[in-house]
This record gives sequence, structure tokens and C-alpha cells, in this order.
Amino acid sequence: MEQPRLVASDVDGTLLSTLESVSRRTAAVVARVLAAGVPFVLATGRPPRWVPRIAGEAGLDGFAVCANGAVLYDIGRDEIVWARTLSPVQLHDVVAAVDSVIDDCTYAVELVGRPEDELTFVAELSYTHPWPEGPHSGLSRAETLGRPAVKLLARNSAMTSDEMARAINEVLHGEVDLTYSTDHGLVEIAVHGVTKASGLADVAERFGVEPEHVIAFGDMPNDVEMLRWAGHGVAMANGHEAAKAAADEVTGPNSEDGVAMVLERWF
Repeated sequence: MEQPRLVASDVDGTLLSTLESVSRRTAAVVARVLAAGVPFVLATGRPPRWVPRIAGEAGLDGFAVCANGAVLYDIGRDEIVWARTLSPVQLHDVVAAVDSVIDDCTYAVELVGRPEDELTFVAELSYTHPWPEGPHSGLSRAETLGRPAVKLLARNSAMTSDEMARAINEVLHGEVDLTYSTDHGLVEIAVHGVTKASGLADVAERFGVEPEHVIAFGDMPNDVEMLRWAGHGVAMANGHEAAKAAADEVTGPNSEDGVAMVLERWF
């Protein structure tokens, strides 16, 4: 591949080290990418509220494709450019379908919002996070599902995410898109056709870059479409087998600056 004209990277397990931070080596190569006039785009399952710290460590102020492609966030302007949302009716229908095949699921939703907005995450009282985060205000199910949302989170700590995904896909019939970014009993559901690839396609078009000139990095099933879409998809050695199978190349793990290892060929 010639020098990429656009770089896209997942965040957790990819750009970030095992200490959940951007290493010096990775930050240095990101700076060289930007100095060469090449856009560097974050493509993450994270909502916009979790992006500014990472962007600051990496020296980024451009676009971030958030919520697995459901939100395009302009970091520097602190602005939601667009969002693809599930309606309350869709949310209730999906939850009914999930409950028909899995017992004891609890639910949360990511709402459209900038990092400073007060209400961006809503969850049932019994919902628990699979990652460290502050407490949330528990609501009833009707209240949780009562607003348009960019992502529905279904949680069952007694199952793996892969087990949940296989069961739920049997009843969703492709009407919405399901993926996961951790295997700790959490699946993420969005509008049909919304993936990191669809979000990045919009960003690439804004910069006039064709997919064959994009390099993308990822590690989990929610990166698969992006890795296939990009001209050169790179999976992390620490990644899920589905990501590795979708990639053109497997680099080192995030603990060894796998993203930097590849980008240093050109920058």
C-alpha cells in the first residue's frame, strides 16, 4: 500500500495501551500523520462523552465516528454532526425480541449528546456496567426506552457476548444491526446499516478519499465491517478472531504499540 490518505483507528484494545492511555510512541506517530496532512479519525464504540480525553492524549481535534457508526462527532467544535437513532417503538420491539430468547437481560441506551450534556446515558435500575464507570440514575424500563437512542445496550453477566449475539440474531432477522466490543455479556444494537464502516465512508467522502486509500485498525467484532471496507485493514494481535479474519494484516498487540508499528512504515 502507498502512504495512506486517511487513517482510522478503534480506541480500546487498539489505539490505547493496556493502561488505557495513548503511549508516547503512538502519540508521536499520530503527530507525524497529521503533519503530513493525513486525517486521523477515531472510530469507536464509545459515545462522544468518552472521546475528549483520548483525543487530547493523541493530539486530535478532527472527526470521531462514535457509537459504532451511529454518531459523527467533531472533536474540535464539540459538535454532533449527525446521528442515526432508534425510535422508542423500535427500542421496545427489539427488547421484546431479546426477552423472547434470553432471560434476565437488563437494558441501557446511549442518547444523542455532546460530552457536557447532562443526559447522554440512561439505564434500568438493575443494569450493571461491564467496565468501570460512575453510577447512573436507574429508571424503569419504559423510561429507559422512551427516547430516541443511538445505541441499545443489552446486558446479561451470566453469558458471553458471543453467546448473546448468536441467540439474539436468530430473532432480529436483520431489522437492526448487532455487534459487541467486549465479551463480558454485553451486546450493542443500532439502526440497520449503521457500522463503523458506514460512518467512516461519510468521513472519507468529506475528505475526498477513496476506500482503497484508507488504512483502518481494530480488534473486535464491531471493527469487522471497517476492516473489510478499508483498503488495508489491520487487526491487533490481541484481537478477536473475527477481526483477524477480516483484516489484511495482523500487527502487534496494543501493549506493544501495534498501531505505531504499522504507521511508522510511512510516517
